[in-house]
Amino acid sequence: MGRVEGRVALVTGAGRGIGRATAGRLAREGARVCLADVDAGVASAAAAQLVDEGLDAFAARMDVTARTEVEAVVGQVLERYGRLDILVNNAGIVRDNLLYRMGDEEWRQVLNVHLTGAFLCSRAAQRPMVESGYGRIVSVSSLSALGNRGQANYAAAKAGLLGFTRTLALELGPYGVTANAVAPGFIETEMTRATAERLGVPWEEFAARRAEQIPVRRAGRPEDVAAAILFLASEEAGFVNGQVLYVTGGPAG
Repeated sequence: MGRVEGRVALVTGAGRGIGRATAGRLAREGARVCLADVDAGVASAAAAQLVDEGLDAFAARMDVTARTEVEAVVGQVLERYGRLDILVNNAGIVRDNLLYRMGDEEWRQVLNVHLTGAFLCSRAAQRPMVESGYGRIVSVSSLSALGNRGQANYAAAKAGLLGFTRTLALELGPYGVTANAVAPGFIETEMTRATAERLGVPWEEFAARRAEQIPVRRAGRPEDVAAAILFLASEEAGFVNGQVLYVTGGPAG
């Protein structure tokens, strides 16, 4: 029996990287999963792979910054499964730049996807969770929340998610709904590969340099983060609320 057997999960940004790994791990642990992504093609491909494995999953195109789209997808989940137990706020983008070069739109886009997206999704998801007396909301923050050169927008958004998470824990805890966050460090994803490309550094060299700075001497993988999210999404974590779990291969801060 899986650790989230019979539960229903909605994962945002599920077409690639951490989101895709998380959706797969939850499905293989017994959850029925909606893989939501602004890119319908990658979401469909990811969901199809799970269905081919005999798992219960479906894809939905969703822009987390659009309230009507968020509420429509939550409605699809409820219509299909009759419940929603787990929400993983994973959707995110980067628009890195030094502060003096950062444009207004680069700031707004990052804050909107990470923070407004988590707000809209959590607000929509908490309603059926509160009604059923059970829920798990897990948001993906970042080690960058502690500050990172060239990421004023991203760091602010990821730090904001931590305050948002703690507030949800206080408000929703009495109704059987917990809220926690994971904060990954350097993870091998398309996003970090794009960073290497932007800096003009070959990926292998970029990853090797970063791994040298990590106590376990390797870069993280999406599956490492998915494992942490699985724990926080499980019934075992019922007394863990309002916390941030760093997935960084070493101490953070």
